[in-house]
Amino acid sequence: MARADWPEFRGPTGDGHAALAPGGGPVGLPLHWSETSNVVWKTAIPHRGWSTPVVLGGQVWLTTATEEGHDFYAIGLDAAKGAIQFNERVFHSDNPEPLGNGASMNCYATPSPVIEPGRVYVHFGSFGTAALDTATGKVLWRRDDLPCRHYRGPSSSLVRFENLVILTMDGVDRQYHVALDKQTGATAWKTDRSVAWNDENVPGQMARDGDLRKAHSTPLIVTVGGKPQMLSVGAKAAYAYDPRTGRELWRVQHPDWSAAPRPLSDGRRGFFVSGLARTELFAVNLDGQGDVTDTAVVWRLRTHIGKYASPLLVDGLIYTAAEESFVTCLEAATGEVVWRERIGGKHAASPVYADGRLYFFDQQGKTTVLKPGRTFEVLATNTLDGGFMASPAVSGRAFFLRTKTHLYRVE
Repeated sequence: MARADWPEFRGPTGDGHAALAPGGGPVGLPLHWSETSNVVWKTAIPHRGWSTPVVLGGQVWLTTATEEGHDFYAIGLDAAKGAIQFNERVFHSDNPEPLGNGASMNCYATPSPVIEPGRVYVHFGSFGTAALDTATGKVLWRRDDLPCRHYRGPSSSLVRFENLVILTMDGVDRQYHVALDKQTGATAWKTDRSVAWNDENVPGQMARDGDLRKAHSTPLIVTVGGKPQMLSVGAKAAYAYDPRTGRELWRVQHPDWSAAPRPLSDGRRGFFVSGLARTELFAVNLDGQGDVTDTAVVWRLRTHIGKYASPLLVDGLIYTAAEESFVTCLEAATGEVVWRERIGGKHAASPVYADGRLYFFDQQGKTTVLKPGRTFEVLATNTLDGGFMASPAVSGRAFFLRTKTHLYRVE
């Protein structure tokens, strides 16, 4: 059975690493491009969406929604030519909650889909989740009965595991994970966040509106001691769950909220970004049980951490791109900073590691390509119109890059 080249947010292993060529050599991804160079095709995508494209079997799928949040679409394109094959309205909302002052960083189609042979699963938070047939565009099942007040729009992407797709619903009114059977859409399990809330007496509009309870991150499933763990960061705590049952395994409490980056892991430790207000990157041993706040945290870093873009872990080094143009390289084992340099731009899209290079995509449309390692070295800078909010996808020798207005095949 064919495997997707880019099946979900952050790729085949959920950590931003592109697949290697057979034998482990380079696949031949481009180092340089522009609007007039190495662009195979450029297709306008209607409405607005920050979701990552997913790629399988000569197709690219992504989601979009009207700017006011009334209609929600799944779009399928021919990967070779860029022609839109399917443009299916999957959900409608008469009275969507306005995005408010989160409109610049979010939209109604931020969560990324998941694809597998014959099916693509699309997700718009509480507005709905659905499975579509990739050959016909037909909706196979849909769910729009999973409540959550996202307040500034849905963000957390779908996660696939065995026969499940797992949703993260971290809203201002309720916070939970729910797993759906991929074949039927039926609920397999549902687990509420266990953190004890203590923000009722916090002054300010954010506390009154519930901002302190929401999050935007997507879980990562790893194997620890031969068993799966789903690493997930929400408001006020990071957690591990059994993805088969939803049972909470452990948690580490923290004081932050609105976490967006996806966690990382080296198999022994998990690496989490706490949130927007008191942003820190922290490492946690994965072998604990219960509340391990005081026993499992190995190190913390609190300066120049990416609040939106997920970090990368390559050969024992973590790279994080902050909004104020800095990239920081640090040791995964110790949290010690190796180097910190300005590359310009503000970063919301998550970077990728491909062909032995680090690719960072900023909101202004610039891609900065770095050589990984303990010495800072810029290999190239490239620019496309429109700017990047969506994270990239990789398939073979090609990038599929979604700007605010178009999808590109760059090769």
